Amino acid sequence: MFRLRAGSSLLRKLVASSTSRPTPTTTALRTSWTPTRTYAARTTRETIASYDTVVTEFKTYKPITPGIRHLRRPLNLHLYKGKPVRALTVALRKKGGRNNTGRITVRFRGGGHRRRIRIVDFSRMEPGPYDVVRIEYDPGRSGHIALVKGRDPNVEGRAKWKYILAPEGLRAGDVVESYRCGLSSSLVQSVRGVEDDTGNEDREKKTWSVDEIAKPAKDQTTSDALLIGILRGAIIKLGNCVPLKLIPTGTMVHNVSLDPLGKGILVRSAGTFAQVVHHEENGRYSHIRLQSGEVRKVLSNCAASIGRVSNPLWDDRNLGKAGRNRWLGWRPRVRGVAMNACDHPHGGGRGKSKSNKHPVSIWGWGTKGNRTRKPGPKGPSLSNKMVIKERPRGKEKPGNA
Repeated sequence: MFRLRAGSSLLRKLVASSTSRPTPTTTALRTSWTPTRTYAARTTRETIASYDTVVTEFKTYKPITPGIRHLRRPLNLHLYKGKPVRALTVALRKKGGRNNTGRITVRFRGGGHRRRIRIVDFSRMEPGPYDVVRIEYDPGRSGHIALVKGRDPNVEGRAKWKYILAPEGLRAGDVVESYRCGLSSSLVQSVRGVEDDTGNEDREKKTWSVDEIAKPAKDQTTSDALLIGILRGAIIKLGNCVPLKLIPTGTMVHNVSLDPLGKGILVRSAGTFAQVVHHEENGRYSHIRLQSGEVRKVLSNCAASIGRVSNPLWDDRNLGKAGRNRWLGWRPRVRGVAMNACDHPHGGGRGKSKSNKHPVSIWGWGTKGNRTRKPGPKGPSLSNKMVIKERPRGKEKPGNA
């Protein structure tokens, strides 16, 4: 009892001595403080707006039911909430994963909500500016699509209204343009300037091809090289479709085509992008680093769209329940151990055992990273000459070293 009383009295004396020291009041601190510090230390009396602002990227729900307890969706407040343009859609006829003979060729597919396929223009061959009307949701892909309208009053229908892949950051009111069939003469003349000594034939041209613009620049003359640089600055804008020959190195692109007259087939999923890393001196090929890390050669006359695909948070969503996956058209994925011996190499036996075998697929080939073919330079001759560097695998991947 004495120790407790002595300890409490000593504590009171220490507190009284510490509080008796002259300290400035809160109002004095507020009035006398001046931002004279030059270092980036944060104290308890400072308020930094960028630190205190919390940006919510996902929408979550109050768990009043088990199905929405873990449900998490990316916030996309800029999406149009109405129906799509019906003239730009077709009905989706479901097959349930079966081919023309009625046999299942794609497992675990079937059911799902009723959908209409959006007709997306991956080629973008029509020149001229297009105004972005709105950004829409597409049930057939992970990224978003943009409804654009042409300014040419002489065209109607699908030539005037189109769906294109929406890059990240594209919003309603923006203007996109395709330079795949060449550059307009008005753009070239505006870049060259009024005092340019061009002939009448050049002035009467409606479009300039990429080769006609890039060929004089090989002479490394000041005017031609400067023309290419200014043209790149004028056409490299978000959402524009530009030939690879005119895209500067280091630019992020998507919807890359492998045929000069074909549609874009690479880098079309949500949040993905490719990067232009090199242009060959002869001007025939350009080197592209794909999302997987593979570096391959693509013809310089092929086209790509500027920017990365929209909806980058799509991969981090959580469906919350199995039924929502059924709405998307996916049936339950059955494990091989749970099957009979006649249905899977892991099936049969007593208990949960795969009989001391290496994990294989239902067709018998290795399913845990075993190479079944050797593409690229390490593979057989003439397999794929366009691949310069294969994608990283195993320990080569970042974070797996």
